[in-house]
Amino acid sequence: MRIDGAYGYHLCAVGRPLERFELRVLEPGPEEVIVEVAGCGVCHTDIGFATDGVATRKALPLVLGHEISGRVIAAGDKAAAWLGRTVIVPAVIPCGACPACQAGRPTICRNQFMPGNDGDGGFATHVRVPARGLCQVPEPLPAGLPTEFLSVIADAVTTPWEAIRRAGIGPDDVAVFVGVGGVGGFGVQIAAALGAAVVAIDIDQAKLELAGQHGAGLTLNSSAINEKDLKAAVRNFAKQSGRRGIGLKIFETSGTTAGQQTAFGLLDFGAYLAVVGFTPKKVELRLSNLMALDATARGNWGCPPDQYTAALDLVLQGKVAIAPYVELHSLDDAPAVFDAVARHAIARRVILKPRNHQERP
Repeated sequence: MRIDGAYGYHLCAVGRPLERFELRVLEPGPEEVIVEVAGCGVCHTDIGFATDGVATRKALPLVLGHEISGRVIAAGDKAAAWLGRTVIVPAVIPCGACPACQAGRPTICRNQFMPGNDGDGGFATHVRVPARGLCQVPEPLPAGLPTEFLSVIADAVTTPWEAIRRAGIGPDDVAVFVGVGGVGGFGVQIAAALGAAVVAIDIDQAKLELAGQHGAGLTLNSSAINEKDLKAAVRNFAKQSGRRGIGLKIFETSGTTAGQQTAFGLLDFGAYLAVVGFTPKKVELRLSNLMALDATARGNWGCPPDQYTAALDLVLQGKVAIAPYVELHSLDDAPAVFDAVARHAIARRVILKPRNHQERP
């Protein structure tokens, strides 16, 4: 189909600014849809692709962006039921047919499609994606929750949701989040909604204060306290919380080497460590701690699409607040915004919002 006035920003080479291009024609395949993008979140994985040399699976030039919400405006023959629906596009879309998918491990599907990695993503007015796994958004939405805000559910909310689900978090547990920006901030809220006592650790006092307002019972600035005292404060909180769970459940959500070292250093007997954040940098750890403490460490690559509805429900019920953790910017400002995020000049999760058809000149 021809789309008048459609455009996007693609990465042509690592280290270069995103470049605008005109998007003239998008034709959905039989099992594909065209989504008019309401908003697309900027993830630090996108920054890794753009500035750190993390390789995309599809060769450049490529439109980045894997946190997408919007409305289906065209659909192939086998996806016609999606036409006109408001959706969240999963950040990891499994094939559904391979041995990993059939074994219940869709996030390690080798035939998966990740927008902004395996093909063009959401830093554009429109995107073509597989229809499988789309998460339908019920309408009308609650007041103060625009469709573009839901884009971050596709990664920043569902990825910690999946890590928390795998950890089996419940009212008996103490959950510790190391790094409480976008992903960690949502993780704090999810764990609190499930009844856990929550500790938030960061080096940014503003992020800690926000976490304290949204579910964290204890906030600790790791830049102002030594490792020994940090451990003691967490363990004292766990003891005073009255929770009966065996071992801390620790979530590394900073995506930094310092955060990973802090999280690993908090391991105690029977602890569970979820590695949620990503960094291409290496970290030196004594893995024997896992053996000596009979502890568990596990990572998760995104979230299976069938879990998106549960995460979305927490947002729709008001148990997870999005607005305090995001800020909107025009898609037209994508190059400058990318540079600011890469320099850590913007603290919140950025959502790039295209101008809608009525707003376009």
